[in-house]
Amino acid sequence: MTPSEIDRIFRDEAGRALATLIRLVGDFDLAEDALQDAFAVALDRWAAGEVPANPRAWLVNVARHKVIDRIRRQAVFRGKQEALVHEIELNVPAADEPPAMLDDDMLRLIFTCCHPAFAPEVQVALTLRTVCGLSTTQVARAFLVGEEAMAQRLVRAKQKIRLAGIPYEVPEREELATRLEGVLAVIYLVFTEGYVATSGADLMRPDFAIEAIRLARLLDRLMPDRAGIKGLLALMLLHDARRAGRETAAGDIVLLEEQDRSLWDRAQIEEGLRLVDDALRVPGLPQPYLVQAAIAALHARAPSYEQTDWRQITGLYGVLLRIGPSPVIELNHAAALSMVDGPARALDLVDAISARGGLRGYALLPAVRADLLRRLGRKDEAREAYQAATAATQLEPLRRLYARRVREMR
Repeated sequence: MTPSEIDRIFRDEAGRALATLIRLVGDFDLAEDALQDAFAVALDRWAAGEVPANPRAWLVNVARHKVIDRIRRQAVFRGKQEALVHEIELNVPAADEPPAMLDDDMLRLIFTCCHPAFAPEVQVALTLRTVCGLSTTQVARAFLVGEEAMAQRLVRAKQKIRLAGIPYEVPEREELATRLEGVLAVIYLVFTEGYVATSGADLMRPDFAIEAIRLARLLDRLMPDRAGIKGLLALMLLHDARRAGRETAAGDIVLLEEQDRSLWDRAQIEEGLRLVDDALRVPGLPQPYLVQAAIAALHARAPSYEQTDWRQITGLYGVLLRIGPSPVIELNHAAALSMVDGPARALDLVDAISARGGLRGYALLPAVRADLLRRLGRKDEAREAYQAATAATQLEPLRRLYARRVREMR
């Protein structure tokens, strides 16, 4: 097996393997260290051809033995070591068990990260670091804070889980609602990282998107008839349905207006549309994820980009601004409005958003502004904005897209 194939397996399996290890050992740092040790062993053995039928279970078992060895070596655990080792050995699955035996561990990990003892931003950061496997640098960039400050937040959160005895489990039914908002947010962040990666050579991480959809399905079964859950699941299905049309064979971005809609997954779109209809029948106030899913449904139903109902999409963004205002929603609203009232008015709104400073450091702000300037024919300003967008992103396909736009203007 080549190093690139091994790296792909690591990327695909690391999240769930870590989730299972955290359940087994009850310690985030110990689980992470043991999994890294298991990866090192795998790199040697798998490169030599010893690839197991179930890589994830193999990694879990190797890491489990690493943890047991470490516990036995550390004298500080001497009083408890046999009980700890016994518990780890009892709870581990066999190496030949199917992957489904590990599936619920990821949901348990998300509920642990979203414990109400943590502030919302800590819940999200801990999930991005642990569930998504993003580096501390990437998580810090997502929150627009320094890497050292983010590292300290993550260390404190992990210590709190250990010292406060926060259980690694899906809570009882009466406690579910108090954590639901945070859980939905982090599942959507997992999906977002799969839909458009934070950095690197690849536009998408399909493994993350698929995992987020799977988790939302589990949550929908756990808490049925929740408009927010159904809305989030529909939103992710409708976005992910466009995956095959979003990039070329060379890995370059294909924008929505240029996509071949025959490549979209119609079965997945139909499921998403049914979920939107089901969620709209649930009594209660409008849910933000459901409104976003309704926007995605309008894109999915449109026979072409030109025939998209932009006026209704703009109206739905207005609803989002009323029920869950944020600078990012304002930016999306301005982009949609440009398709109704033209780019000049939208540019005024984007400049106002920028002046308030709420999106300082947000990589897509200069990109949206550059596109509006390009459509207005203000080429010099557009080129400067594309340069700013290029400097703000770490994602290579976006950098190539901006370079292409600059070349087209020349």
